[in-house]
Amino acid sequence: MGTVYGVQLTWRNGLDGSEASEVMRLLDTTEAADGVAPVGEHVILRLKAHRDLSEQIEPVQADVRSEHFVVRDAGGTLIAYAHLDTEHEDAAGQLVAELAVHPEHRRQGAGTRLVEALLERAQLSAEPAEDSGRLRIWSHGEHPGALRLAERYGMHRPRELWRMGRELAEPELPEADPPEGVSIRTFSPGEDEAAVVAVNHKAFSWHPEQGGMTEEELRTKEGEDWFDPAGFFLAVDERAQLLGFHWTKVHPDGTGEVYVVGVDPDAQGGGLGRSLTVAGLRHLRDTGRSRVMLYVEADNVPAVRVYQRLGFGKWDTDVQFGR
Repeated sequence: MGTVYGVQLTWRNGLDGSEASEVMRLLDTTEAADGVAPVGEHVILRLKAHRDLSEQIEPVQADVRSEHFVVRDAGGTLIAYAHLDTEHEDAAGQLVAELAVHPEHRRQGAGTRLVEALLERAQLSAEPAEDSGRLRIWSHGEHPGALRLAERYGMHRPRELWRMGRELAEPELPEADPPEGVSIRTFSPGEDEAAVVAVNHKAFSWHPEQGGMTEEELRTKEGEDWFDPAGFFLAVDERAQLLGFHWTKVHPDGTGEVYVVGVDPDAQGGGLGRSLTVAGLRHLRDTGRSRVMLYVEADNVPAVRVYQRLGFGKWDTDVQFGR
């Protein structure tokens, strides 16, 4: 792919260590400027797990889930990047992208070049059209630049993800004992992975990202600096059968997160999800966290209401634009 609008765009099916580090620095710079990460956690994990470009170029060893679009200025400086998730291309025919443009190089054509390259990769026209379901581009925090590009290319808004949050000191956290016959314990690495993945799959069978978590992916996250089994709560019945879980996370700035709350559909309706959520919130409060956040689908009205009753309010919105 050549030079357009004064920038050079290159497609990659893998990044070497140096280029992956450049991308990570770009993402960090963008997050610092915008107050929200430009890409989701799974993109960061894939960048960390990169292999050498010489290996990636071999079809058998390529990361078949990811493609990378790298934009540099005339001097070779990295100014923009897009990650394209191709994991569901064969099954659902859908590509999902996330992108970042350096704050000092915005409104100079880099974002436009990325979007046009993504449309070309998806075999879609740059002219406005009906939503084919073929391409999805995330805008984390509903960035104004993304809104301008979405309008320019006639993109739709098929999905919105709310970020909600609350202070942990006030309002007071409610009492929420688990249902009779259910106890809550913490996660045991090396023992509980299979059960958590099984419940997660049942609880999120409808979810395009969360429902596909594997034991390998769970173990990978156990190796992250933020992972703490003391903040990973499991609800079990009298036979030690896993019914649900609440996995909490703490961000580098100290903000806690309701990372995942999953309840087996057969165990829903008895207040178990609320009990697990409150257990995690109490843990975050008692370990010194002053505030907590979570992500929830905007159209999941029952879940939004549950979190509102627990004192959460909307912070901002991640929008998935589509063509």
